[in-house]
Amino acid sequence: MGPTSSGKTTLAQLLCQRLLEKGITALNYDGDEVRDFFGDTLAFAATDRLRVVSTLIHLSNKATSCGINVIVSALTANDDARELVRDKVSQLIVGYVKCPIKVCAERDPKGLYAKAKSGEINTLIGINSEYRPPENLDFIVETNTQTPDQSIDAIFEYLGNAGFIKVH
Repeated sequence: MGPTSSGKTTLAQLLCQRLLEKGITALNYDGDEVRDFFGDTLAFAATDRLRVVSTLIHLSNKATSCGINVIVSALTANDDARELVRDKVSQLIVGYVKCPIKVCAERDPKGLYAKAKSGEINTLIGINSEYRPPENLDFIVETNTQTPDQSIDAIFEYLGNAGFIKVH
């Protein structure tokens, strides 16, 4: 979890790649991919955001039941979505990709922060409403002070120390 442009997708892809390189079966689902799949049928209302999270939960649980490690990169900013994740995801590990909104806005690869600041969109969490960091985390990576490789190393260290993977 983390704000828009914090590095969630980048880290999830890198983590999945590193796991696969070590012979550990892994799959990455991204919130934007699910949103793109549904197309124009989804807006950014709370119910639409919850539909994306519900879909991610369903896909993740199905893959996990087949022995696949699943990495989900998603904003998951609202309390109802976070509670749903905690209640419905089996074998859950929660990571927070921490990055100040100012830094996220400077990155802005999709131009969303610029659109929110100009009034073109009014649904960007972090600008149009507050982004509250998640609670009850398993680990935090800080992408404004860590490189992507340092963040992945920190995640691997957590997974190894917690007994989820063997780190050589």
